[in-house]
Amino acid sequence: MLTRARTNFCCSSSGVNMSRRTRSKTQPSPWSDLSDRSNPQAVPCGRKDTLQQHSDSGIASPLPSGKFKFKIWHEIEGNNIKGTQLHSPRVREGPPPGDLFPKDGKRSALVKKESRDEEAMKQRRLENWENCLEVNLSYQGLGDPYQLENLFKILRRLIRVEKLQLADNFLTDLSSVRLPRCKELNLNKNHLSSFQQLPKIPQIQHLSLTENNITTLSGLRDLGPSPIKSLTLKRNPCEFQDNYRCRVFSSLPNLKTLDGIPKLPADCSRPETPVKSKMCTVS
Repeated sequence: MLTRARTNFCCSSSGVNMSRRTRSKTQPSPWSDLSDRSNPQAVPCGRKDTLQQHSDSGIASPLPSGKFKFKIWHEIEGNNIKGTQLHSPRVREGPPPGDLFPKDGKRSALVKKESRDEEAMKQRRLENWENCLEVNLSYQGLGDPYQLENLFKILRRLIRVEKLQLADNFLTDLSSVRLPRCKELNLNKNHLSSFQQLPKIPQIQHLSLTENNITTLSGLRDLGPSPIKSLTLKRNPCEFQDNYRCRVFSSLPNLKTLDGIPKLPADCSRPETPVKSKMCTVS
C-alpha cells in the first residue's frame, strides 16, 4: 500500500504560505494516489486568510489573501508569489505586448504603432461617418488648425450624408470636399466669398448661404446641372447687385425659390445689359 503524502505548510515573513511536499520513496509518482489529495489537512498559520480551501477544486490556495482571487497573474508582483506556488492557477489574460518587450528598440516601436493603428480603427468603427445620413456639425468653434483639419477629415468621410448643417464655423473654402449625395446644406454665418469655394454637391436641392461674404454671382452656373430648388443668399454683398433675382434664376433653371420668395414672372425676364452712352463731341 502506498504511503500517504504529507503536506507541510509554513508562513514566510511576507505572509505568504510556502508549501513543501514530501513523499515516500515507495511512492512511484505524486499523482499515483489522487484519493489521498481530496481532503487535505489545512494547518493553521499566523494569518487567518493566508490559507483558503477552494470549494471547486478541494485544494488549499497559498495566496496570502482572498483579495487576490480575481487578480491576473502579472498583477501579483511584490507578494513573493511564484507560479509554482499556485496549486490550481487559472488561465487569465496576460500583460499587453508592450510590457513584455524592452522600451527601446524596433520591436517596441512596432508594438506602439500597432496599438495606435488598432485604436484608430476602433475609433473609426465607432464613429461610422460613412453611413451617416443626417449630420449637424454647426458651432464647432474651430480656433486651432488641428480642429479644422479634423473637421475636414470628417467631411471627406460623409459619402452618404443627405442633410448637413455647418453653420457658424468660420469656414473659408470647402472646394476640396465632395458630398455626392447631399440634398440639404446649411452654410450660414461662414466666411465664404464666392461660389467657387463651395463643396462638390451634384445632388443639392436646398442650399442656404446666409450671412457670408459672397460679393459676386460668378461661378453660380456651376450649380446649374444640379436639381437645386431653393437658394438663400440673404445678407451677402451680391444681394445688392443690379437685376439680382433675374441673374440668379437665369443661371439656375431648376430654381423655384430665392431667399424664401417663390419665382415671380418678373424674375423670368432676361437681365438687362447696361447700355453705354454715346457722347457727341462738338468742335
